[in-house]
Amino acid sequence: MTATPVAVGQATALQAAFRAAMASVCTPVSVVTTLADGLPYGTTVSAFTSLSMQPPMVLVSLDLTSDLLVLIRQTGRFGLNVLSSSQTGLALNFARKGGPGKFTGVPWEVAAAVPRIPEATGFVACTVGKLVAGGDHVVVFGHVLMATSADSLPLTYQARVFGTHAPVLPA
Repeated sequence: MTATPVAVGQATALQAAFRAAMASVCTPVSVVTTLADGLPYGTTVSAFTSLSMQPPMVLVSLDLTSDLLVLIRQTGRFGLNVLSSSQTGLALNFARKGGPGKFTGVPWEVAAAVPRIPEATGFVACTVGKLVAGGDHVVVFGHVLMATSADSLPLTYQARVFGTHAPVLPA
């Protein structure tokens, strides 16, 4: 099967339609972290998911130009801090460009050799299993070393706004 070339105008229209379709998907918000030369680094992502229970694995998608991706390649480890609904400010802070300064004023600790944000509703520490190119991103496959969770509502992102999960009771 061969791909049909798409004209530039059609590609732009397809990208806009794809972006709008993906905005309709509710995703959890997390901060991916790593520790390099004793300093914590992190970035906000909404593209992650559990992959496998046997063995426990997750995957996370990072932009090809991500400074954090470079560090994760070097360290071979990362943490996935699933933010709670009260952590919108952290999500915005870690979404900006910049290095270790993102952790200024942010409580954190080291768990399984990666930065953990204690107030997060979930935390997963991983070693890198595989890196797979995918368009303008790289999918990082992580082998889970440890996992913790708290009893708090997660921060979610949908239609370009933050929110949280609310159960829908059967009628």
